[in-house]
Amino acid sequence: MKVLFIGGTGIISSAVSELAIQRGIELYLFNRGNRSEFLPKAAMHIRGDIRDFESTSSTLKDYRFDIVVDWIAYTPDQIETDIRLFKGKTCQFIFISSASCYQRPPVHYLVDESTPLYNPYWQYSRDKIACEERLMQEYRSSGFPVTIVRPSHTYNKTTIPFIFNSRKHRWTLIDRIRKGKKVIVPGDGTSLWTITHNTDFAKGFVGLLGNVQSVGHAFHITSDEVLTWDQIIRIIGSAAGMEPNIVHIPSEFIGAFSPEHIGGLLGDKSVSIVFDNSKIKRFVPGFTATMPFSAGIRECIEWYESDAGRCTVDDEFNRLADKIIAAYEAGLRMAKI
Repeated sequence: MKVLFIGGTGIISSAVSELAIQRGIELYLFNRGNRSEFLPKAAMHIRGDIRDFESTSSTLKDYRFDIVVDWIAYTPDQIETDIRLFKGKTCQFIFISSASCYQRPPVHYLVDESTPLYNPYWQYSRDKIACEERLMQEYRSSGFPVTIVRPSHTYNKTTIPFIFNSRKHRWTLIDRIRKGKKVIVPGDGTSLWTITHNTDFAKGFVGLLGNVQSVGHAFHITSDEVLTWDQIIRIIGSAAGMEPNIVHIPSEFIGAFSPEHIGGLLGDKSVSIVFDNSKIKRFVPGFTATMPFSAGIRECIEWYESDAGRCTVDDEFNRLADKIIAAYEAGLRMAKI
């Protein structure tokens, strides 16, 4: 199979690239080359900017791919570009959507691909929903061979996944835990959540490449391990060698101090979600996630500690976290007077 990845060097896509190559797929990556250190050596690299339609059309005019995967489309206008570029030129087009598109708040904790798509809290998710709708419209009207994949919270060794941590300096969470600083867990810590290692996601995803029965369908691909956020932070603390000092704070309270977190909290991670992976297992027989979070987070911490330069701390995030904690605890004290 001759496969084109648009992007292909991210946390999720890099693992898929590696597994695709291992399985003998002829892989091409189309991107600007800004993350050359993440380019697989065995993949062919085509340099270009997918946002520049004319340039991309010219660069790719002599190519034909069995499968095209766009890892970096986020808005309907970007999907229109994909349709113009690849309509009639590929047997399968895979769009990377998001499991945050599923109904928030959910009417049932167990989510499968028939769960309605609705997220009033996060524009990112609404844009992904609009992308899905446009692609399915094109599939119904012209047979555009789309497959939709919805990742959820997926990580690799370079990330320390948690519900409330610095996005720029992930080591900040471990630093807070080891220094005995309070760590915020939004809500009461009992919300159910699933965190998936990128190598597990890759196994399900590669099984969809060239799978003609998957055209016209949507899939999520996650681990079957379900944990509460309190369990997750304690597993992280165990891997870091220190019991975390947990403080539970409502997501709405956090959002009042940091509106940018509202989407990711109320529109995603603070809501109990359990994924039913029956569909991906039906289409990709033998798929199963095998990396438990306890092993994955140890891999993360070992990777950071192998190079002290990676263990950077976000002072701005620390100030925000301390400010939220101080305000919340002050309110509790006043309530008890």
